[in-house]
Amino acid sequence: MLSKLKITTLISVIFALILAGLVIGSQLGDDASKARQDTSSGRQGMPDVKIKHRGEVTHVDGNAKRQPSQSEEWVNAIQGSEVTSGDKVRTLRDSRAELALTNLNVLRLAPMTTIDIKKLYEETKEGKDETQIDVEQGDIWAMVGEVKETSTLNIGTPVAGTAITGTRLRISVEDDSSTMLKVYEGEVKITNAPDNKNLLPKDLPKLHKQIPGPKQIKGPRQVTMEEWYYIVKKMQSIQISKDGEVVSSGDFSTKDQDEQSDWVKWNLERDSVEGKK
Repeated sequence: MLSKLKITTLISVIFALILAGLVIGSQLGDDASKARQDTSSGRQGMPDVKIKHRGEVTHVDGNAKRQPSQSEEWVNAIQGSEVTSGDKVRTLRDSRAELALTNLNVLRLAPMTTIDIKKLYEETKEGKDETQIDVEQGDIWAMVGEVKETSTLNIGTPVAGTAITGTRLRISVEDDSSTMLKVYEGEVKITNAPDNKNLLPKDLPKLHKQIPGPKQIKGPRQVTMEEWYYIVKKMQSIQISKDGEVVSSGDFSTKDQDEQSDWVKWNLERDSVEGKK
């Protein structure tokens, strides 16, 4: 038989062990909670992985609008606001806008221009960062820094697609989708068959075609469009019809009447400022 003293001592020891267990459990819980907080805090302190999918509206003259991804409403695109993958941006009459993107240094929109930012530095299956911007209508000016080998940058129109490695260019898309590309620095690869991976780029020919006037059509027939892939170099331009046919191509000059427009002069001034930063 155990004496009362021994029983009391045994109860005290058991109680102490239980109490110690509760204290240790509480401390472990606090440590785990703190670890979770530290991990969360660490994530908050780290750069947002989504930040590379964003750009910024850096300048607006007049009115510019942005349609966020998966939205049917257009909101004001004011200076300092962000743009992300999937957004559309447009300028209204007598308005201009400038966007700053990470690799695509500067993209400017002339009045009555709409672009669709389909992809902005989105990772592909090959591990590359892919950017795809489509010009639906209007006139854009792009000043692009060197594009890394691990990235792809494409600017498309309804009738052609371009691959850019670093350049200064202008793309104009008319209401009927006909397109003009002018390259001021660097070079741009352009094709009317961007899905055809077997085409090899060729040097741009000096070409001028007369667009025939209206004529009577004998009847419907299957027309196979000729696919082409050209390299447009510094101070060269290419003009593409609504049917994806090259209408003219070759050299252009800063003395051309089109190069005296307020739009071109404004961009050259903006580029000069950017170059001094």
